[in-house]
Amino acid sequence: MVIDQMGKLYDAITQDLSKWLSEQKIFFVASAPLAATGHINCSPKGGDTFRVISEREVAYLDLTGSGIETTAHLQENGRIVLMFCSFQGPPLIVRLHGKGTVVYPHDSKFAELLNQFPAQAGVRAIIWVTIDRISDSCGHGVPLMDFVNRRDLIEKWSKLKGPDGLSEYRAAKNRESIDGIPGYADLDRTNTAPGIS
Repeated sequence: MVIDQMGKLYDAITQDLSKWLSEQKIFFVASAPLAATGHINCSPKGGDTFRVISEREVAYLDLTGSGIETTAHLQENGRIVLMFCSFQGPPLIVRLHGKGTVVYPHDSKFAELLNQFPAQAGVRAIIWVTIDRISDSCGHGVPLMDFVNRRDLIEKWSKLKGPDGLSEYRAAKNRESIDGIPGYADLDRTNTAPGIS
């Protein structure tokens, strides 16, 4: 992939860019509420949880956790940016700005998107993003780091909790964002889609 040190805009996710995105071990997701006093959120995402769906669509698995900020913000206003950094090889940062949709297990599009990923315990939703801006920048400030291994704690924890335990956890922890915005909307449903719990 040819890197322009001054940064550039892309009309679409090219094959080279798609390959580069899929090779990164971590990416970051940022969102914000509409209220000026609301808290901006930035979350790291790892594991085999990201997929390029088309030239202007991506998706990632939303695994059960203690926070629900991204989901709450997307349901309120849809704004999202995904940032990828090269920690190995030539320096590069890529940002994908767009509109995010929370796809729940009961949604018709869920099974279609889930088929893009390996089976993973603890999936509570899929974040589907239609992209309106694709850009890169040099990444000279990003350090070179060696990848050691992926953590498997979420997978083990989710399997130990089981479907009922995860539902109880989401009901206790995922009802609303830290600013009181409605969060996980599937609390009263049982997640029975294949490949999730």
